[in-house]
Amino acid sequence: MLRGLTTTNFVVDDLDSAVTWYTELLGIEPYFVREAEGATAYAEFRIGDFQHELGFIDRRFTPPGRGSTELGSALTYWAVDDVQAAYQRLLSMGATPHEDVTERGPGFVTASVVDPFGNALGVMYNQHYLDVVESAKGS
Repeated sequence: MLRGLTTTNFVVDDLDSAVTWYTELLGIEPYFVREAEGATAYAEFRIGDFQHELGFIDRRFTPPGRGSTELGSALTYWAVDDVQAAYQRLLSMGATPHEDVTERGPGFVTASVVDPFGNALGVMYNQHYLDVVESAKGS
């Protein structure tokens, strides 16, 4: 069911400062930025040999409970082929809903649960992940 790690998102109080700091650390600009309500709500970098995605969410734009000290402020997404099926399987195994299946844009669908041990766990259909896997096969 889980193919590999695809995206890790951190919740931050000052997104502009986080983006500036990580831009300097990584030596690259974010490849994707999303605006909401006239402010930057999300920024994402692609890093490393396999272009893993590292995203930062402004806390003001997180779903209820996300980024609370109860669940921590990071959420890692695992690549799956069918988000709805993976989400339902996780729920059937005793996880509780965290964020329902949500389309984030073309080729990107997410959902998350809280596992029976109190950890947030995300699943994602991520076209970029599939493109990188396909590219690695051709190498």
